[in-house]
Amino acid sequence: MKLWSILGNSQKLDGGAMFGNAPRALWERWMAVDAHNRIDLACRALLASPLNGKTVLFETGIGAFFAPALRERYGVVEDRHVLLDSLASAGFSHEDIDVVVLSHLHFDHVGGLLAPWAEGRAPELLFPNATFVVGAQHWQRALHPHPRDRASFIPELPALLQASGRLELVDGDYSQALGEAVRFHHSDGHTPGLMLAEIVGAETVEGQPHGGVVFCADLIPGRPWVHVPITMGYDRNAELLIDEKREFLEDKLARGVHLFFTHDPGCALAQVVRDEKGKFGTAHEHPELHARTLTA
Repeated sequence: MKLWSILGNSQKLDGGAMFGNAPRALWERWMAVDAHNRIDLACRALLASPLNGKTVLFETGIGAFFAPALRERYGVVEDRHVLLDSLASAGFSHEDIDVVVLSHLHFDHVGGLLAPWAEGRAPELLFPNATFVVGAQHWQRALHPHPRDRASFIPELPALLQASGRLELVDGDYSQALGEAVRFHHSDGHTPGLMLAEIVGAETVEGQPHGGVVFCADLIPGRPWVHVPITMGYDRNAELLIDEKREFLEDKLARGVHLFFTHDPGCALAQVVRDEKGKFGTAHEHPELHARTLTA
């Protein structure tokens, strides 16, 4: 099996919102900030093939579905559908994807499912041959969003996914589409029912899978958020997220599972480490993956 990091459209978002209650004097050590207090963010997907005999895409980024005014409001940099270009550069098209795994349905993670915006055209679902894998708990959140995060969802998307006839709702640690090749971890601190997909490594240590790669989604958007106390203003429950993140990192460190970051503009993959004071960090960082071999 091989892995590719697939860049989608990039964003510029308010640094204060992305770092919650951390002061700018702290977070600007980690991220460059522009005159509007915004930082650069990637919307990176992970492509794995063959995985359980299939070509699998983990998330699709923000895409190009926004009308120009909303694209400006949400800091989307490019007007073309960058994800489709990145897939083509890796030798794939959206028609080649057999499974799309969605950690959650906020627009910066699923907007790439849709065709680019065009005047007068209704939202159109891409990936005509893919099964769409979504957590059952989070699906209910998307259908009945809270006022706090209602604006983070694409209203038309649930109906489009249902109408495709290729929606799989996961209520456990494994999906029918991917079997035991992908194990899901669950988190509620950012949004209810967030699914963190781990491509299971081939090694087994004391009965537990060892190695592999986990898609960190918005539990850990990038390297700065590996530091356990750092959360986002967008998180629904920062204290819960901190507890979930600590347990998550302890597990990945113990089992040698690498972290894949969707929003880190400079790093796609890293190994989690911990220093003598107990603080988590990263090592062996990779800015991109190009057909990287993973035995799983």
